[in-house]
Amino acid sequence: MTVEVNGIAHIQLSVNDGPRCLPFWEKLCHFLEMKTLIRNEETIYCIGSRTGILVRVAPPDKRSKAFEQDTSGLHHFCFRARSKDDVDKIYQFVETQLDAKIIHGPEDSSRFAPGYYSILFEDPDGIRVEVNYVPGKGHFGEQGRLGEQGHGPASQYGEDGLTDT
Repeated sequence: MTVEVNGIAHIQLSVNDGPRCLPFWEKLCHFLEMKTLIRNEETIYCIGSRTGILVRVAPPDKRSKAFEQDTSGLHHFCFRARSKDDVDKIYQFVETQLDAKIIHGPEDSSRFAPGYYSILFEDPDGIRVEVNYVPGKGHFGEQGRLGEQGHGPASQYGEDGLTDT
């Protein structure tokens, strides 16, 4: 027996630089049509757009370590957009309104899934956020690896996308 879940309900992040990160996240969430449910000096929690983002400032005794993408834990997370145009609009907002480090602007990344289009950026603490759009059923569609005519699971994943050895 299996159960199909209905996505991710919320993500909780811990940050070191509250004065920079909390406003960053609240602004981003508001742009993504989320509303603030909790706001105080240590926490921001926004809900809407079928998800929730809770960001809290790490306790003082745990702020000595900076976020490192390649250590155990979160690598990045990705919002799913409804269109390529939405990805472009979010990119323009992130580039002009947020204190974000842009890793890459809008680009075709079809090497990861048919029609994959995305942006990638970091918050002030270096937490990576992606926004993507994949048309149709992605890997479950006709052109996808898991579709009826697909190649099945890939054996490799990296800069070249999904590949087989």
